[in-house]
Amino acid sequence: MKRAGFVLLALSPFVVAALCFSAPGLSDLGDAAPPRAGRPSADGAGLDSPDKKELAQQIVASAENSTLDWRSAYAYIEDIGDGQGYTAGIIGFCTGTHDLLVLVEHYTKDHPGNGLARYLPALRAVDGTDSHEGLDPGFPAAWRTESRVPAFRTAQDAERDRVYFDPAVRLAKLDGLGTLGQFIYYDAMVMHGPGTGPTGFYGLRTRAATEADTPAEGGSEKAYLDRFLDIRRAAMKSRNAHRDTTRIDTAQRQFLNDGNLDLHTPLEWQVYGETYRVP
Repeated sequence: MKRAGFVLLALSPFVVAALCFSAPGLSDLGDAAPPRAGRPSADGAGLDSPDKKELAQQIVASAENSTLDWRSAYAYIEDIGDGQGYTAGIIGFCTGTHDLLVLVEHYTKDHPGNGLARYLPALRAVDGTDSHEGLDPGFPAAWRTESRVPAFRTAQDAERDRVYFDPAVRLAKLDGLGTLGQFIYYDAMVMHGPGTGPTGFYGLRTRAATEADTPAEGGSEKAYLDRFLDIRRAAMKSRNAHRDTTRIDTAQRQFLNDGNLDLHTPLEWQVYGETYRVP
C-alpha cells in the first residue's frame, strides 16, 4: 500500500471516530448508519461475492505484481524505491506505512514465536520511513519463508480485508455504486492507502463527491465514476512512482466505457502494455 496524506489506521479509535463524523464524505463510515445497498447487478452479485472478489484480486494483481495468480504474491517482498521501505505480500504492505507492522503484530499475537516476530522492534523503529535498519539482511528471507505457512497467508488475507477491501466496498455501496464502482474504490484504496489527504483514498473520494453527485444522491453512476477516475489519475501523475496510469486508462476506464458496470466476464484489459484475460 502506498500511503498518501493523513492516514486513519495510524490513529487512535477516538481520533478516527471524530474524523469519520466531521470530514466530508466520511460520516457514512460510522456504525450508527447501516449501509444502503449499492445498485444491484443483474445477477445480484457485488464485489464481495466469492466470484467477484476473486476477480478483483486478479485485476489488482495484474497491476501490482504483473500476474493473475494473486496468491503467488504472498511471498513477494522488494524495495521498489518509492520511499516506503519494503513492499510485501498480496496487497503491498509496506514497512514505511504502518500496515506491514500491524500485520506482523496481529499475526504474532495469534502465533507467538513466528519467524517474523524478532523483527518487530526494527519494524516499529522504521515505521514511517524508508529505512531498512534492523531489517537487513535477514527480513526479506524471513518474510518469504513465513509466507509458506498457511496461517500467515490467512493473516495477510484478513488484514487486506479489514483495512482495504471491506471499507472500500462498504463505502462504495453507501455511494450507490455497483460492482465495477466497488472495484474502482478498492483498487484506489490499495494503491493510495486510506488517507484523508489530497492523494489518499478518502481525500480522492471526498473531492469526487463534491464535484459530481453519487448515484445515492441521484447522480449518474458513469458520470460519477468518470470524475473519480479523472481525480485519481491526476493524483497518480503527481507522484513519480505512480505516473504509469494504465491500470486506469486501459483497464478500469475501458470497463466503464464499455458499460460493464457489473464487471461481467469475460474481461480483457492491459496494464503496463501486458494483456490479461479472464474468461
